[in-house]
Amino acid sequence: MDLSIESNYPGVVAGVDEAGRGPLAGPVVAAAVIIDQKNLIEGIKDSKKLSKNKREELYVKITQNYAWSIGLVGPKEIDEINILEATKKACVLAVEGLIKQPSAVIVDGNMKFSDKRFVSYVKGDDRSISIAAASIIAKVTRDRIMELLHQDFPYYFWAKNSGYGTKEHISAIEKYGSSVHHRLSFKLKNTA
Repeated sequence: MDLSIESNYPGVVAGVDEAGRGPLAGPVVAAAVIIDQKNLIEGIKDSKKLSKNKREELYVKITQNYAWSIGLVGPKEIDEINILEATKKACVLAVEGLIKQPSAVIVDGNMKFSDKRFVSYVKGDDRSISIAAASIIAKVTRDRIMELLHQDFPYYFWAKNSGYGTKEHISAIEKYGSSVHHRLSFKLKNTA
């Protein structure tokens, strides 16, 4: 994990990643992070390769040392514009929220953006420290949102499944119906 992708761009570079494209419930959350290249935090890597405790620890360090912002799009809008467009919108919102606007934005995945500053990198969260930092912020933020929503809707087990289509989540939807936090355009299928 290094700055080799970032070094391709002059000026301020923001890394962007999202969490929550696949779940049946909750928002899609994107984060944008501008790394201070003179103050690299050790241990940053793709959020999926970190334990929950390590993600939480790095979240604190990243948010205390770097410029960052989040963007989110809720389930109703996801149903209206589709998950891909909602994800792209969350990414743009995250960048717009940064205190300093970047001259380049590197994004995990293969999405295309109308803003020419945005360049996508497949497996960017494995290759760029900026994108990996954003993946941690997005994942921790979304997990916290789902844990809060779980308090009002405990029978969906969101604190445990983060809204993904686990067997018990699908059983709960079949028993209790959908909530206002469910994406009604998503098909019920077990993703666990």
